[in-house]
Amino acid sequence: MPSSKNKSASINRPKKVNPARASGADLSFWQATTKPLEFATLNEDLTINTVIVGGGIAGITTAYLLAKQGRSVAILEDGYLASGETGRTTAHLVNALDDRYYDLENYFGKEGARKAAESHSAAVDLIEYNVTTENIDCDFERLPGYLFLHPSDKKDSLKKELEATRNAGINTELLDNVPGIPSEPGPCIMFPSQAMFHPLKYIAALANTIIKQGEKIYTKTHVTKIDSSGVVTSNGHSVKAEHIVIATGTPIHRTFEIHTKQEAYRTYVIGATVPKDSLPRALWWDTGDQDSTWNNYPYHYARLQNYDDEFDLLIVGGEDHKTGQPDKEGIEEEMRFDKLIKWTTERFPIQEVLYKWSGQIMEPVDSLAFIGRDPAESKGNIYFFTGDSGNGMTHGTLAGIIISDMIAGGENPWTSLYDPSRKTLKTAADFVEANVNVAKQYTEFLSGGDVDSVKQIAPDHGAIVRMGTSKAAVYRDKSGNVHAYSAVCPHLKCIVEWNDEEKSFDCPCHGSRFTCYGKVINGPANTDLTAVDIKE
Repeated sequence: MPSSKNKSASINRPKKVNPARASGADLSFWQATTKPLEFATLNEDLTINTVIVGGGIAGITTAYLLAKQGRSVAILEDGYLASGETGRTTAHLVNALDDRYYDLENYFGKEGARKAAESHSAAVDLIEYNVTTENIDCDFERLPGYLFLHPSDKKDSLKKELEATRNAGINTELLDNVPGIPSEPGPCIMFPSQAMFHPLKYIAALANTIIKQGEKIYTKTHVTKIDSSGVVTSNGHSVKAEHIVIATGTPIHRTFEIHTKQEAYRTYVIGATVPKDSLPRALWWDTGDQDSTWNNYPYHYARLQNYDDEFDLLIVGGEDHKTGQPDKEGIEEEMRFDKLIKWTTERFPIQEVLYKWSGQIMEPVDSLAFIGRDPAESKGNIYFFTGDSGNGMTHGTLAGIIISDMIAGGENPWTSLYDPSRKTLKTAADFVEANVNVAKQYTEFLSGGDVDSVKQIAPDHGAIVRMGTSKAAVYRDKSGNVHAYSAVCPHLKCIVEWNDEEKSFDCPCHGSRFTCYGKVINGPANTDLTAVDIKE
C-alpha cells in the first residue's frame, strides 16, 4: 500500500486568520498558488445600473456577462475576490451532478432533469468559451468522469442512473471496471466531456476583463443594508442601483424562508502528490454512503491537478457533515481528514499530503440551486443565488447566465427550473427533517459548556463556555490572550460551535461562520459576534 506522510497540519496555515483571504485557517491549493485578488475599498457613493454583492464565481460571472452587454456594474466583496467558497472548491466542472438524475426525474420530471443536464453542460461550455476567447491560462481540461458504487449502495442504483442520465441527454456508458482505481471492482458509469480548471486563475482573468471594460470591483467592502434602491456599506457609503444581485453563497438579506429550504454542510479536502502520469486524466466520484446520518449521502470525489515535473496533485474530498454538528457522529474535524486520507490510500498511489482544507456546501432539499428574483421583493429588482448543492462552479456560472439574462429582459430556458419561489412538495419529508434538526439546536441554550473554565482552553484553541444564563464563544490566541464573544449567532440566535480545524465558530442551524476573533465569514449572518467580558 502506498505511504501517506500527513505533514500538512501546518502547511499553508497563516500565523493569524485573515478573513479577507480565506474563510478558514487552512488555505486551499488554489489560494496557496495565487496572489490575493485585492482591489480598492469603496470610499464614495455610487449610482450604477447593477450592484453585485459577492465576488465569487457567481458574482464575477454575472458582472462579466453584464459588462459584455454594456451595462455599468460594481462588485462589492467583503474579503478578497474568491475568498469564500469559490476559493475552497475542488473545481469539478460537470453535468454529472452530485445528486442522482433518477431523483431529479422524481422531483422535476424527465423534462426538468433534461434541463438540469442541459444547463450544467452549458455552464461548462461557457467557461471553456471564456477560457478560449480571453486566452486564460487556468489549466482548463476536458476529460471523462467515473461514477462508481459506494460499498453501501446497490448495483441497481447505477442501472437506474444510467437510464436517467440517458433520458436527460447525456451519452453515458456502463463500464465493467473503474479506470484508474484497480481496487474498485466496478461497474461504473462513464460521463464523457467533463472538465476541470484552476478557479482562482479563471476568476482573476475575468476580473481583469471586467476592469478593462471600465466596470468597478471593490474588495474589503462589507455591505450592511440591502433594499430595492441599492445597498449601504459598513463605512456608510451607498450604491444606488436599478438591479441588485446577492451572490454571497447564501442570502444575507433574508432572515428565514429560503434558509428553511436548504442545509449547510462542511466538506473536507486533501491534496496529495502522486507520481507523474501514474493515473489517467479523469474525475472520480462514488455514489455516497446510503447508511449515513445525513440526508446528502456524503460521497468521495477526486481529480488530478498539474503540480510539477515529477508529481501530479491528487485532490480528494468527502467526509461531509452538517455545519457545526460533527459531534453527532462523534468524528471531529481533524478525524475527518484522517478518514479521507485512509480512503484515498486504499485506492490511489499517493505519496505526501501537502494540502488540506474544508469548504461549505449549501444543500437544497430538492438538489438544484435557487437562482433568480427574490420572491419577497415586490419591485422585482433583487436577485440572488444560493444552494450550490456541491456543484458550485457550474451552479455559480449558471447564476451568471440566468440573472444576466433576466436583467437584460431576455428569455432563458432554465429560469423556472431554478426559480427561488418554486415549490418543494415532493421533498416534504426532507424539509421537515432538516427543520426539526434546526429546532433541536436551540436546546444548546440549556446545556453546559465545552469546558468548565476558561483556564482549560489551550493556546490557539477555542470553546463554548457557560456564563450564568448565557454562553460565550472563547478563543485563546497563541500568545495566551483570551478573546470572548456572545455564542449566540446574530442570524436566528442559535448557539455556535467551535471548529478546531478551521479555527472558527460555526452555527449548526443555518451555516453562519465566524473567525476565532468573532468576525463573520459566512452568511446568512451579516454581523459579527458581540464581544463580551469574561473572567478566567
